Amino acid sequence: MGKDYYKTLDVPRSATDDDIKRAYKKMALKWHPDRNQGSEEASRRFKDISEAFEVLSDKDKRTVYDQVGEEGLKGGAVPPGAGPSGFGGFPGTTSFSFTTGPGGSRGFAPSDPQRIFEEIFSGRFAKFGGMGDTGGRTPMSSMFEDTTNGPFFGGMPGGMPHRPSQRATSAPAPQPSEITRPLKLSLEELYSGSTKHLKVSRKLLDGSTEEKVLEIQILPGWKSGTKIRFPRSGNEQPNGESQDLAFVVEDKPHPVFARDGDDLVCHLKIPLVDALTGSDTKKVVELLDGRKLQVQLPVGVVKPAQETRVVNEGMPIRKQASPKKKGDLVVRWDVQFPDRLTPPQKEGIRRILT
Repeated sequence: MGKDYYKTLDVPRSATDDDIKRAYKKMALKWHPDRNQGSEEASRRFKDISEAFEVLSDKDKRTVYDQVGEEGLKGGAVPPGAGPSGFGGFPGTTSFSFTTGPGGSRGFAPSDPQRIFEEIFSGRFAKFGGMGDTGGRTPMSSMFEDTTNGPFFGGMPGGMPHRPSQRATSAPAPQPSEITRPLKLSLEELYSGSTKHLKVSRKLLDGSTEEKVLEIQILPGWKSGTKIRFPRSGNEQPNGESQDLAFVVEDKPHPVFARDGDDLVCHLKIPLVDALTGSDTKKVVELLDGRKLQVQLPVGVVKPAQETRVVNEGMPIRKQASPKKKGDLVVRWDVQFPDRLTPPQKEGIRRILT
């Protein structure tokens, strides 16, 4: 007995396209291998979910599947009412391609599930069953920084693109389906989390402008590149749809710290005499949450740019699978050399170091 794609996505047979898309996005995020590293079950479920979505989101494939099931779809069986070429009786077959299986039969072959995932969450999904890779992948760009522990405002993909015929007249170039704006955040906001209220305006078809206030919950540990998407909050388009509005996180420069992944890097100055002779002196670093941390100089001679690593004093880590809750604080020691030395000082240094 073949697979039950409706059961896989947990939707009824009467489900609409929007129902299927919502179910796919929810389940794909839950079972994505990146969130379930090392789980064979998650990898299998992710592939099954992608396959079910690819079939049920395509009118032609879904019609064939409803009539002859998964085995008939993949085996190239001719459904009742189809044309002489099997699937040729369905319109729009330019996006419905097949591969040749054993014995020369033609049937549906699932596409790369990761590619479907990237396409659907970038808003550029096209139904491409069984086709090879026709373009570069969309960068994931911290996809799960939005979704691991917080809401993900995912845009819904558009309708199925059709290959224009030679007789088709040229249409005006479509507007981008998404408007992207930077969201500059301080390291303090990205460390502790915060709430942002952004006043935005959008153009309506009647020529007027509508204003609204959007609320963004900044989650601790978000990284530069994290995208927060508000579906249908952008300008209205001639087809009646509205563009998605997306904000992409950017780190503001900080006077003390620089971010390196989940680590925080700071520079502390020490005089040359302390670097050479050692010292019990401790340097104080004020952390992003206001705590003051004392950092001991390394033992022995301190070399320029030598590092001291303080574990679990960096940025929060959002990945649930990580054994650590925070990155590290990396202190780089900047040895301060004197601008000049007197002749007796130079002579004394030569005697000591030779």
